[in-house]
Amino acid sequence: MKNYLILLTSILLVGTSFAQKTYTDSLTHEREQHDKEFLSKILNEEERKIHPEICYFPINTSFIIEADFVKEVGDVFVMPMSKERTVYYRKMGYLTFKVNDTVCKLNVYKNLDLAGQKEYKNYYFVPFKDATTGLSTYGAGKYLDCYFGKKAKKVKLDFNKSYHPYCAYSDRYSCPIVPTENRIPVSIPAGECYVSHD
Repeated sequence: MKNYLILLTSILLVGTSFAQKTYTDSLTHEREQHDKEFLSKILNEEERKIHPEICYFPINTSFIIEADFVKEVGDVFVMPMSKERTVYYRKMGYLTFKVNDTVCKLNVYKNLDLAGQKEYKNYYFVPFKDATTGLSTYGAGKYLDCYFGKKAKKVKLDFNKSYHPYCAYSDRYSCPIVPTENRIPVSIPAGECYVSHD
């Protein structure tokens, strides 16, 4: 029995290690593909000189967090942007989750310009600021894309996939400003980090 338990534990550890490696390899590849396209298509030559690469925190699976989703549909509103541009959004609800022992809450939004497109049916926008904002991440905050069905009660948040707005790298773009209520009192050193070139 003891030998069986040791064998079972070993199998579980190997399985966990393999899953971690597979996830890490997959996300690393995804980042490489993203960076190649981002640097070549989103930034111009001068901007690439300032930002020759994208900075990332080490991949950390502890920042893949299960959150509770509460549906709470708000009124249509114009999201404040970094440059004058009218984009309509609607609050669809909020997410609650814990980082260590701290309870966090983030509102979830739907871009109404995208809502009618089939590929964005289950897409939700979660902009946020945390304790890394302005230190090791961009001062205006980061974004997280979420996909889940309308009846979802639980949502997986993978902060390793959180990213900066285009405005972090170029002043040619107009980007949503993170709403005040979407600031959380914890550090989430995951996803894109930021090196200022000012």
